[in-house]
Amino acid sequence: MRAETAHSVLVVDDDVRFAETLARALERRGWAASVAHTIDAALAAARANAVDAAIVDLRLGDEDGLELIKPLHALGERIRIVVLTGYASLATAVKAIKLGADDYLAKPVTASAVVETLQRGEKSAAAPVGPRAEPMSPRRLEWEHIQRVLAEHAGNLSATARALKMHRRTLQRKLAKKPLKG
Repeated sequence: MRAETAHSVLVVDDDVRFAETLARALERRGWAASVAHTIDAALAAARANAVDAAIVDLRLGDEDGLELIKPLHALGERIRIVVLTGYASLATAVKAIKLGADDYLAKPVTASAVVETLQRGEKSAAAPVGPRAEPMSPRRLEWEHIQRVLAEHAGNLSATARALKMHRRTLQRKLAKKPLKG
């Protein structure tokens, strides 16, 4: 994909300001961008105007952005889907790629990085969260483990807390914190 051919992209994020800012930045780089803030609005926008790519936030308020991947592919098999999140974890990266996402980017991210990702021709499941020059910190390892167990229990906090032998409120506090880098 080349930006100068004005491909269309759908930006799906519940953060209105972020979505609008990213859409404007993509438009300045030659993309025809539209914005949606919920799953229903995103599907309506994609049905109304065929899109070449979609940037989908992992968490859309109370909704799971990963639920958009299959319906978007059903609308157009060749649509390129990039999952964007401020809560990056290996578990969600693997899940997104398995569901059919082409890439997975952790916030904060620049518009240039998004365009570069959109222009890649093939899936990049090799390093979904980013290359690591050094081992993860113990706190990051804990975050990854919690995310994996949470995914194994389909997002059920009570079942996850029991499996981790942790009080539910402690688990909620840990999940409320953003993941640590490294």
